[in-house]
Amino acid sequence: MKNIGKVITLFANIIEYIWDKILSYGYKQQMGSCGKNVMLKPSTSIFKGIENLYISQDVRIARYAVIYSTKAKVYIGSKVGIAPYLKIITGNHRTDAVGHFMFDGNVSKKNDNDKDVIIEGDAWFGINVTVLSGVHIGRGSVIAAGSVINRSFPPYSIIGGVPAKLLKYRFSVDEILKHEEMLYPSSQRYTIAEIREFMKEYQPLK
Repeated sequence: MKNIGKVITLFANIIEYIWDKILSYGYKQQMGSCGKNVMLKPSTSIFKGIENLYISQDVRIARYAVIYSTKAKVYIGSKVGIAPYLKIITGNHRTDAVGHFMFDGNVSKKNDNDKDVIIEGDAWFGINVTVLSGVHIGRGSVIAAGSVINRSFPPYSIIGGVPAKLLKYRFSVDEILKHEEMLYPSSQRYTIAEIREFMKEYQPLK
């Protein structure tokens, strides 16, 4: 019986893999843009407003993702890894439309709460992370499992909590400079002044 179970599981995994490949091709054609080497799991995920989804290259979005971008846009940079159960929501039902039930909605006008979500490159998301409207996550950031992100964070942040807070920075100033020198062309690197500025503006939780 155990062998039969293994065979059934293997067969189901193969079917899921093939189905994901087929669905991924169709989804990528509908996106605002999609780079190379992007892995999706659309058979177990929900993408609403996929024409507003812009993904760079070398991105992994694991199964059970939910991305709602019906009015605003979602931008995901390169080299981003996302564990299962990601949720990105760029807006909400309108609650200010006189003469309309909230259930019915009034989508003829963009809600003021509908704002773009930007995730810069080299970010890592733990399992079950929620990203809300208007959030901008700087490159090189790490987001702890179960976090709810309702505000923006600078590059190289380690973020966690409900609501999410800046716990610490991944690197020191000198380490960021060295890291960027090894990975990015000079035109894309942060200067020492820029690094010190965002580290001063965004202080880790104490």
